[in-house]
Amino acid sequence: MLADLSTACDVGAKKNSKGYKETWIGYKLHIDVASGQIPVACVLTSASVHDSQVAIPLMTMTSARVSYLYDLMDSAYDAAAIAAQSVALGHVPLIDRNFRAQHEAKTECAEEVARMKFIHLPDPDDVLYDFRTMVERINGRLKDEFGGRFVRVRGAVKVKCQLMFGILALTVDQIFRVGPFTPAPT
Repeated sequence: MLADLSTACDVGAKKNSKGYKETWIGYKLHIDVASGQIPVACVLTSASVHDSQVAIPLMTMTSARVSYLYDLMDSAYDAAAIAAQSVALGHVPLIDRNFRAQHEAKTECAEEVARMKFIHLPDPDDVLYDFRTMVERINGRLKDEFGGRFVRVRGAVKVKCQLMFGILALTVDQIFRVGPFTPAPT
């Protein structure tokens, strides 16, 4: 599956949190994160590769490394094939709905949310979905603290090598943040 993904340097575009389009030339690192904000698997692709194209290979890689229960994803991953692969791996897919042009379904969902708020009943999926922000924090830390924003090499192999050094340092830092460090007895 990974061989089918493009790794050539090209142009990527994405809307930022304020709705403005941002473009860049280069690559995109897709990271799968476990609880405690510890990176488990990552894949480097061309900047133009959509995140949903990497979901199934990344899910499969992570399942081979660790056992987990949920696949938390945002609305960009709302596809039947991704949910089916999650279930086939023995996980529960928690994927935010992307209504696209389904205006009636969107209205119905908004009414259901209003009814749940009226009776002060929290949505159980929302509690679990809040963990999705862990990936965003890891991406931000990789860029700001571990050299992921300014990569000064060319070629997918060299870029991945430099980013993996950042991932390694970030992982060690997160492990020390999660659990108390107790030195080995002498």
